[in-house]
Amino acid sequence: VQLAESGGGLVQAGGSLRLSCAASGRTVSSSTLGWFRQAPGKEREFVATISWSGRNTYYADSVKGRFTISRDNAKNTAFLQMNSLKPEDTAVYYCAAADNPYSEGYYYKDYDYDSWGQGTQVTVSS
Repeated sequence: VQLAESGGGLVQAGGSLRLSCAASGRTVSSSTLGWFRQAPGKEREFVATISWSGRNTYYADSVKGRFTISRDNAKNTAFLQMNSLKPEDTAVYYCAAADNPYSEGYYYKDYDYDSWGQGTQVTVSS
């Protein structure tokens, strides 16, 4: 499966962005989808994950209450709504898909995911 992120950009602190992750090549409607990010000089870190049904979501403490992950299985797409952005949210954001059909578990390790997008830059100015 190929994943393509979009929606990144430059925003002021306190602003919002909505990232999209479009899958192609095969359906991801039965897969867990996740978002990760990597800031300059730092390791990639987990942001959010959503189960195939959308019933279960899980967030990193640093984004809880500000970010919302969602998905549209009919469109083979995932989203990350980011509100109240902070300068420390600046990073390249990656979406990922796990080959774990119909799982409702929580997957927040990058090795749980099999397919990755190229990333989209999010820059939050102070």
